[in-house]
Amino acid sequence: MESDSFSLDKDSPIGFMDSGLGGISVLREAVKLMPNEDYIYYGDSKNAPYGTKSQDEIRKLTFHAVEYLLDRGIKGLAVACNTATSAAVRLLREKYPNLPIVGIEPAIKPAVEHYKGGRILVLATPMTIKQEKFRNLLKSYANQADIVPISCGGLMEFVERGELEGPNLDDYLDATIGKYVIPSTESMVLGCTHYPFLKKEFKRYLKEKETELKGKEIELIDGSFGTVKELKRRLNEKELLTTSTQNGHVEFVNSSKDPEILKRCQMFLDLAE
Repeated sequence: MESDSFSLDKDSPIGFMDSGLGGISVLREAVKLMPNEDYIYYGDSKNAPYGTKSQDEIRKLTFHAVEYLLDRGIKGLAVACNTATSAAVRLLREKYPNLPIVGIEPAIKPAVEHYKGGRILVLATPMTIKQEKFRNLLKSYANQADIVPISCGGLMEFVERGELEGPNLDDYLDATIGKYVIPSTESMVLGCTHYPFLKKEFKRYLKEKETELKGKEIELIDGSFGTVKELKRRLNEKELLTTSTQNGHVEFVNSSKDPEILKRCQMFLDLAE
């Protein structure tokens, strides 16, 4: 779709895209903040994970998903995937300058704003950590806090499978983040939209480390709410917020034809915090 070949209407749905199911963590915040809006969520589970692909592949897949959503007549777009944001959001804004677009990035800023002098862990996909955008973000806060990025290859796949707890996940966390969970650790940034679905397991895992942490609690931080606030602001700026007083509708679309994945989408949307 060409950048000037569509019009925006306040009665149209808001589009969300992600490499799979993780972006539903952001969608949940949108439904809470803007309950009267309609939403179309496109998950590209067939091609997940994006975090292990090249930048060119990620851009191609992201544009394919966005063009599908534009064909469906969306009025705004949330790229609810850190990897896709890093690789493609700037190019999307160049191609579609009139479309309100928000991306997501690891919530390092709020972690630094609440900094108490300890260590901030940033959990992210391998590709997010390699991206220049992420490196620049780290660099901008390097003198303000002790920030340690942790490459979590394979973690988002637990969420895609619906495996939100259990011994396999425990073993993964032990092997990946265990050595970083020390008394000086004060917060953990969930730098992939899949990771908030593992909050319960993170909390349980950290509770088990209570002795090593000397009773200290580690705060879990994600950027979903801030992203949605910015999306609402951009829609309002263009007078595109709905005037409907009825609860909106959420439609899930997925590149995988597996019906279990669509069931999982609704389950994640309804999942208790």
